[in-house]
Amino acid sequence: MTSGMEAEREPKQQSAKALLALRDLVLTGDVEPGERLSEVALAQRLGVSRTPLRSALQRLEQEGLVCLIPSGGYAVRSFSRQEVFDAIELRGVLEGTAARLAAERGAPASPLRAMHEVVRQLDLVMQVGAHDVDFERYEVLNGDFHRLLWNLCGSEVLMREIERIACLPFASPNAFVNTQSDVPAFHRTLIVAQTQHKAMLSAIELREGSRAEAIAREHARLARQNLDFVLEEQPDLRRKVVALALMSG
Repeated sequence: MTSGMEAEREPKQQSAKALLALRDLVLTGDVEPGERLSEVALAQRLGVSRTPLRSALQRLEQEGLVCLIPSGGYAVRSFSRQEVFDAIELRGVLEGTAARLAAERGAPASPLRAMHEVVRQLDLVMQVGAHDVDFERYEVLNGDFHRLLWNLCGSEVLMREIERIACLPFASPNAFVNTQSDVPAFHRTLIVAQTQHKAMLSAIELREGSRAEAIAREHARLARQNLDFVLEEQPDLRRKVVALALMSG
């Protein structure tokens, strides 16, 4: 017999399953940009009922990956190159604001210690040669650093907006990490990024709000540089960058 707690947990698990599976279909290009998403067909394909599927579609609309269409239902969005650049720039603006507020308001000691530990762990990852970097470990630690930064200013409003824009994978802090294992130029970018991590943390601790904001914004622009590199010089890497299947032009 199913307990009340188990009965309550099952719909949440179904919703999470539907969201993850549907997001994966969209980001990998299995569903073409502009294509209408059939609830019946998707529910059968993903093995979920239509209620959690509708919830997943609503969430992806909030994230900006799908849009409502006049005939009803949802379609996968496409993004111009300029929209992708704008999303990256917006993350930099929001993270810069978070860094400035953290510095001006005075960040608590405990999360600062946690950020120092993440930076120390990143140093260990980066000490090896370009071909030996554990990129999966780097991705986890880099994500940890940015989430700690988002929380540091104590603003739930700001954190919510950063999380929303970072749901667009080409605007996330880890957008280009999984492309970098075979390209020395990308390894040099990681070295610059780690230097910026340390400078940002130092500025926050010294209560230098303007400096912290400027470093955070410049840090986000590394993603723009990496995107330019992929599109202009290494087009064969494009398939490795999550969500670029949604980019038009």
